[in-house]
Parts: sequence; structure tokens; C-alpha cells
Amino acid sequence: MSKRYAGFRTLTSPLHFHTAAIDGTVILAFQDGELIGSGRVSDVGPETLRIGNERFIIANCTFAYAD
Repeated sequence: MSKRYAGFRTLTSPLHFHTAAIDGTVILAFQDGELIGSGRVSDVGPETLRIGNERFIIANCTFAYAD
């Protein structure tokens, strides 16, 4: 059973981030319950995730699949 956030399936591991980047899946970024970004993952770092042209600190955000 996958975890959910605001009704969306969450990405909970680096494997999820890398798979989303390879597949071109649209991802939503939430911080404190507010949607702060969305798009396709363009880079996965050890502490950050780049969605489009924006970087998000993984520890401070919740990421979910848009579908």
C-alpha cells in the first residue's frame, strides 16, 4: 500500500525520484501543506530535487505523483 498526501501517492525514496526522472512523470511539491511547485524531475541530488528550473530541499518538502 502506497503512502498518500492530500489524496496523491507520495514519493518516499531516492528510487522514486530517479524513476520519476527517467519516466518523465509529473511531480507535485508541497511544503507545509501548500503546493509550491510542479513539473517533471530534471535532476536528483543527495539533498535537493530539481523540478523544471526550481530546486527543492527534499527534507523540507513532500513530493507526490500528479496522477
